[in-house]
Amino acid sequence: MTEPQIPQPETPGVPEPLPESAETAPPRDRRVLRAVGRWSLAVAVCLGLGAGTAYGVTTLDRGDLPGLATESDGRWDYPKLSLPALPKGTPRPFSKQSEEGIHHADLRKLVLPAPAGARQDPKLTGGWTTPQRFASEYVKDDRADIELALADYGLRHVAARGWSMPDGTESRVYLLRFGSAEAADDFNSVTLDATGGNSLEVTLDGTTRLQEDHDWHGAAKSSVYSYLYRETESGDGPYPSRQGYVLSGDTLAVIIHKRKDGTAVVPFHQTAALQSQLLS
Repeated sequence: MTEPQIPQPETPGVPEPLPESAETAPPRDRRVLRAVGRWSLAVAVCLGLGAGTAYGVTTLDRGDLPGLATESDGRWDYPKLSLPALPKGTPRPFSKQSEEGIHHADLRKLVLPAPAGARQDPKLTGGWTTPQRFASEYVKDDRADIELALADYGLRHVAARGWSMPDGTESRVYLLRFGSAEAADDFNSVTLDATGGNSLEVTLDGTTRLQEDHDWHGAAKSSVYSYLYRETESGDGPYPSRQGYVLSGDTLAVIIHKRKDGTAVVPFHQTAALQSQLLS
């Protein structure tokens, strides 16, 4: 199939701050209704992480996002984040000028950076990649269908970053930008069926039993929807792989964590929260 054309980097402009609040868009269909109130990621995320430990992701002074690193609960030491510049004259997604949720910023600059101590995947450095590379994350029997669906739904670009941590956790983040929010929603809900529950239409390579991640609790925000899953053979852990799907307008983020002896919940939720913030 034809790969998306690789665009030239967009002209930097004045960095746009995070909006004080996103415009509320009317729900498109039942998939959106299922998401609101349970799995949508908002500006704040609070998680109970055992023994009374909790952490939150909050908006600060518009423009910078926290890396949320501590030594007490296993969070990764992400660098200080900021939203990329927008091309001159283009609106922020979900603003009054762009209620349809179109992201005009360079997609590569919206990919979450690797945390401190990570060893970067030389093939996934935050730049452009191919639909075939994304599809290769899934079992062979599903790859052709995924590639066909990406073409049918008008995929425009794919950007990705991958890294491994000292404890052996392998992480990959893909951003898929479509021609419209409706196309991104349809690919996520129809092709992947990543809208909650204990099943997906496609299977991540190397995984077996899939569970909805009930440890994930996001406050509702109409512009960003997040669906997190964990895979286990025993039914109650350990979880050798975790996968998350964050839908924001015309862009879908796919987050993957893998580790043979089990993946940790805190850095996975942290990764999903920060990537969602960059797309909100």
